[in-house]
Amino acid sequence: MEAYIFANCEPRRVWQIAAAVRKIEGVKMAHAVTGQFDMVAYAEFVNIDALRRIIDRLGSLEGVQRTQTAVAIPPRLEEQ
Repeated sequence: MEAYIFANCEPRRVWQIAAAVRKIEGVKMAHAVTGQFDMVAYAEFVNIDALRRIIDRLGSLEGVQRTQTAVAIPPRLEEQ
């Protein structure tokens, strides 16, 4: 399974937070971004419990104000 986790961060902390997020097991990429959110991370995981652990660790990092997660929906078999 895959998900994108968006985060709002305290000012001037986004680069430090993105570096810490990249160290979380299951996170494959984390980038500072422009727009509504300050950082986006891409994670791969085996089940929802594993995703919960990733979100909990990310959300507990100092400077993370809030997160929003979008779980990727796999393509339907008919579309492959």
